[in-house]
Amino acid sequence: MKFLGTFTARLTARFAILVTLTTSAVLLTGGLLLNHQIEHGLELLHDVEAAEIGKLLGTDTRLTEDEVEQRIQHDADSDAALFLIQVIAPGEKIVFRSDNLGDTILPANGDATPHWTTRLPFLGRVRLSSYRVGPWRIMVGSSLVSGERMLRDYIRISLGLVGGVALLSVGLGYAFSRQALRPLRAIEATARKISADNLGQRIPVAGSDELASLSHLLNETFDRLQASFEQVRQFSADASHELKTPLALVRLNAEKIRQRVGGQEELRAAVDDILEEIGSLNHIIDRLLFLARSEAGAVPLQKRRIDIAAWVTGFAEDAQALAEDRGAKFRSGENASGELTLDPDLLRQLLLNLVANAVAVSPAGGAVTLESRPDGANWTLAIADEGPGLPEEQLARVFERFVRFSRDSAATAPRGHGLGLAICRAIAELHGGSIRAENRRDAHGLRVIVTLPRT
Repeated sequence: MKFLGTFTARLTARFAILVTLTTSAVLLTGGLLLNHQIEHGLELLHDVEAAEIGKLLGTDTRLTEDEVEQRIQHDADSDAALFLIQVIAPGEKIVFRSDNLGDTILPANGDATPHWTTRLPFLGRVRLSSYRVGPWRIMVGSSLVSGERMLRDYIRISLGLVGGVALLSVGLGYAFSRQALRPLRAIEATARKISADNLGQRIPVAGSDELASLSHLLNETFDRLQASFEQVRQFSADASHELKTPLALVRLNAEKIRQRVGGQEELRAAVDDILEEIGSLNHIIDRLLFLARSEAGAVPLQKRRIDIAAWVTGFAEDAQALAEDRGAKFRSGENASGELTLDPDLLRQLLLNLVANAVAVSPAGGAVTLESRPDGANWTLAIADEGPGLPEEQLARVFERFVRFSRDSAATAPRGHGLGLAICRAIAELHGGSIRAENRRDAHGLRVIVTLPRT
């Protein structure tokens, strides 16, 4: 059902409808022309037959019925399979009717039109022609039964052709739409790859049509976007470096003031607040500097081979203390045995960030679970909480810097600056791994999965 709502489906349907309607119109026109040609062909034959009968009758109006019959009976009998013949003398007296008419009298049509179609008893539809040849009114008719049979065969074949063309046009329309939309799919695929941390992708440009112009325009937009992001990142890195020294001086002076306030508790409390905020600012700056260095590939990794099961067991003790301090529970799930080469200090920082976030969104007494297991050529470490989870459209962006999401209101959302998960992703990528978030299917909450190579 999802395919039916796509532009490919709509383009396929429009192509199929257009081809089917065009084919139907052509076949309908062909049927009308065929019917016209049948009638026109009979009219031409009637012209010849009427002229021949008129020649046989001449202009003598004193001929008796027997004399008229004697002159044209042979011609009427020889053409009986094709023509119905009726001759009317002056005074509207019928002086001859071909034997194939039986008791039927051909109806007159006045002088309105020389050719018309009517339905006669036992004969069906008949094409009639009426001629004034000298003093005689000669009426010639032909049955349309064979022509109708031909038209029915034509209609039956046409309906089959329309059905076949409709089915074939759906397949051709799908192939055509896929081919026509290939440049748009390339644009979509490239656009999906572009994010705050991957701005180097560009749309391939081929040809000089409208899509090529669109690709050029989008690439120029991506160039400007990349330049803006690089300026922001450079500003963050430069500002972080430049703020370190002034903050250190502010902290030093605040500590000197604290030593001199003596017993003035109110002043001492104010200085303590200043020192706390300075510490928070230093923490943010350290995180920004870490992200800047990781993007530049300047973070040294102290890798070593570790027993991951033993390491996770040791980490669980610290995580449990962190969770209990904040009114939550920490549980160790599956803890498979194996060896990994990594920087244990950075991995500990990564997992502690995840545990802290999980505890912050979990309800009082909620559980945070850590699982460690092999996954083919990789190793996965998963932290699951019992919080509200996230909308699907927010899962991919949650690891971007300064991005904070919550299903809760702003007043109850977890505190932070939106850097913790960005650092987690940076650490995972420094190890050649990745990180992703998904809503739990077994319960309420979010599961964050870190994937690291086993080599």
